[in-house]
Amino acid sequence: MDFEDIETVAVLGAGNMGHGIAEVAALAGYRVQMRDIKEEFVQDGYDNIEWSLNKLAEKDQLTQEEADQALDRVTALVDVEDAVSDADVVIEAVPEKMEIKKDVYTDVEKYAKDDAIFATNTSSLSITELSEVTERPEQFCGMHFFNPPVRMQLVEVISGEYTADETLDTIEELAEAFDKTPVRVRKDSPGFIVNRILVPLMNEACWLVHDDVASIEEVDSTTKFDIGLPMGSFELSDQVGNDVGLHVLEYMHEMLGDAYEPCPLLERKVDSEELGKKTGKGFYDYDDGGAEIPTDAGREDVENRLLAVMANEVGKLVENDVAPVADIDEAVMLGGGFPEGPAKLADKAGLDSLVETLKTVHEETGEERYEVSDGLRSAAEAGGFYGADEDSEATFENINVADVGEMVGHIELDRPHRMNTISRELMDELADAIDILSDDDEIRAILLTGAGDKAFSAGADVQSMASNASPLEAVELSKKGQEVFGKLEECPMPVVAGIDGYALGGGMELATCADLRVASKRSELGQPEHDLGIMPGWGGTQRLPNIVGEGRAKEIIFTAERYDAEEMADFGFINEVVGNSELEDRAFELAADLAAGPPIAQKYTKRAMLAGRDDTEAGLAVECQAFGQLFGTEDIMEGVTAFMGDGEPDFQGK
Repeated sequence: MDFEDIETVAVLGAGNMGHGIAEVAALAGYRVQMRDIKEEFVQDGYDNIEWSLNKLAEKDQLTQEEADQALDRVTALVDVEDAVSDADVVIEAVPEKMEIKKDVYTDVEKYAKDDAIFATNTSSLSITELSEVTERPEQFCGMHFFNPPVRMQLVEVISGEYTADETLDTIEELAEAFDKTPVRVRKDSPGFIVNRILVPLMNEACWLVHDDVASIEEVDSTTKFDIGLPMGSFELSDQVGNDVGLHVLEYMHEMLGDAYEPCPLLERKVDSEELGKKTGKGFYDYDDGGAEIPTDAGREDVENRLLAVMANEVGKLVENDVAPVADIDEAVMLGGGFPEGPAKLADKAGLDSLVETLKTVHEETGEERYEVSDGLRSAAEAGGFYGADEDSEATFENINVADVGEMVGHIELDRPHRMNTISRELMDELADAIDILSDDDEIRAILLTGAGDKAFSAGADVQSMASNASPLEAVELSKKGQEVFGKLEECPMPVVAGIDGYALGGGMELATCADLRVASKRSELGQPEHDLGIMPGWGGTQRLPNIVGEGRAKEIIFTAERYDAEEMADFGFINEVVGNSELEDRAFELAADLAAGPPIAQKYTKRAMLAGRDDTEAGLAVECQAFGQLFGTEDIMEGVTAFMGDGEPDFQGK
């Protein structure tokens, strides 16, 4: 089955995951046949889709007409033959039990088209074993969505032992058509990528408490506020469901051995039916306030132990060729909400130190789960999962990166002979530079400028990037730019763009990712893509309306005109216009002012604003949590003391 031939998707199962996947497919324009074993089950799923689509329309994330059209594309069914007989792709999302799934495929095989692809939405079960029930193992793969499918970006596309590369390619393209980010899991391994990291982490948290090494409060404070993960380990377990985590662990234990033995503490919670948020009680009591995690109870030894266990799992995945390091980090950031991937977190902590932590605990306990994996040992010998001192030795040809004082890091696009146009190589270097500055504790703000006085950036280097590009290559080019520019937008510190001269097309899209923009009077800005018969492809259609409003954004994009700096200031895009000779000094001054601000508050403010861009409730939730966390910092006392004494605060980011 080629991707271009897919018109109809069958979704088997109308529960939380099933109806969510069906909604995603319908929103992407596919005809969807959603099936469950009882009329009441499939009707509940259909009603949930209708409710969700109407909610999206209420929040202006799509029009009511688009919501109605998506719902019209969904057909609720009970009969298996009716559901799958004309389906091009069958996505199974029934309960996470091997025998139930096998029974489903035995039935589906009777009625499905010969060229239909089967994709199982399993979080951990063997793709290979499931595929052997069918007569088409080469057309069988995993397609693991994350809950809720409508919101979560990641889809793990998993190869079984017999899966054809063409099948994986097609399902990856389908995931992208669903507006998701696929990450390929190259080998069928329990837990795949995300659960292989998260579930042992939650299990280790339980062992720390079970063995009286630390308390629940200390572990969760460490996880959430010291490591910086979105939830504490026990908070996450309660959110997912302690029974769900135990089920995955039991499967890992069966398939991978004693290193994945479930902790008795977790087993007791499940036996007592304290399953977490869904039952009102788990590790926290949700009828009495829920998870109240102290901000200052973290411990360095607990942090090292948790990071060491995660790093060990990364090492195992790499050595067994399940996925490369970069894909592991991307999957866990998208699927687990990590601010950085586990490999990058481990590199920052120091792999030698984490290896020693595992060795020490292994000597003390004799437990197999602390044996250092060959993959982690090799990475430590190489100086890190990403190589020894990679950041400090980075060299650049298309940009300049420097610490220019006052806690400001400067990225200068350095292709003045090409009007600082953006090439693939420049994008790669820009991504590396953002990582370097974000990881530098001495840098608290980024200043982004273009070399010379003619252009901040005149857009994409069309000659090098787009000549003879196929449609698929153009898609990848767009995706690459979106990811790199998104990294700038999401970095934890304020970013100031100093615009002097042209900021056109991709150059203006890059400036859009800054938090503040100051421009010289001679600057000209615009999105001229429509004059070329194309459209902004590096995030311009999404980010620009958030700054200037949808009406102005459409005016800028549809007219393809150039606007001077004053006009763009009137639109709300430029924060300040200065004289041509003043631009350099004023942009640095603004960046330095922001660098002197409270870095923790700045990071959380950016995070809350991004979270609330498409979902106000999510943004408010992040704001609430962050607001509380800030009251446990030293910065708040510094700010209050300076305010009361009419002085200037000296924020240390603590």
